[in-house]
Amino acid sequence: MKSLRRLGLAIVLALSAVALGSSIVFAQETDDPVKIEIYKRFVDNRLPNPAAAYQAARDYVAKYNKDKDQYTDYLSKWMAAYERDERKRNLPIFINEKKFTEAYSTGAKILADEPNYLRAQIDLGYAGYLAASAKNEQFNSQALEYARAAIQAIESGKTPNEWAPFKGKDDTLAYLNYAVGFLTLKTSPDSAIDSLLKAAQFESDIKRTPSTYYFLAVAYESGPYKTLSAAYQKDFADKPETPASKAALEKLGVVMDRIVDA
Repeated sequence: MKSLRRLGLAIVLALSAVALGSSIVFAQETDDPVKIEIYKRFVDNRLPNPAAAYQAARDYVAKYNKDKDQYTDYLSKWMAAYERDERKRNLPIFINEKKFTEAYSTGAKILADEPNYLRAQIDLGYAGYLAASAKNEQFNSQALEYARAAIQAIESGKTPNEWAPFKGKDDTLAYLNYAVGFLTLKTSPDSAIDSLLKAAQFESDIKRTPSTYYFLAVAYESGPYKTLSAAYQKDFADKPETPASKAALEKLGVVMDRIVDA
């Protein structure tokens, strides 16, 4: 009976090595039927049901972690790869469900493993707008960092594994610039103007969205108009007209025209 058990695990491990494309076939003798059952459960589920295989791998490593052999080593690496893939699958789900804390925690782990993973940078950059528009501004600084990194990467020629949920390169850049404009509206309206104007230049839904131009008007009003108006009141209010005051008033007029146009 013991020889049959030993043979059983040897066959399971040999089959798994072949299935994994390994050029080396490991064999291990054991009298432990539980060890055979758990490892076989991993092998049987690795392709058709990775979630079940992951649980089997966890069970195996937890029970036999002191073995520190090629099997626990392989299963540990397989679990790490599964967890990386699972984080990538979960990120858009968390964003769609507006679970922003989970999304940014998951995204940080993804980018710790792959600092230049563009898909996560895009998702987290735009998620900041979604969160802030729902009155949750705690992720603004992170989102800005991710959005700007994504914009720079795309403009340099890099592409994600897929553009969805956006329609393509231009659509993605439009939404990311829109997000940057929205997220900087309060703290840096002059910078927001540049981002919103850039967003409106791409052929996308953003170009036809009324809020783009509303936020642009707000940026002009709280940025250059506020600055120029304060300077005019300080230097020229209730004083005779001079060439300098006339020029300052003309500058104010240009900004007012842009607010009205927006």
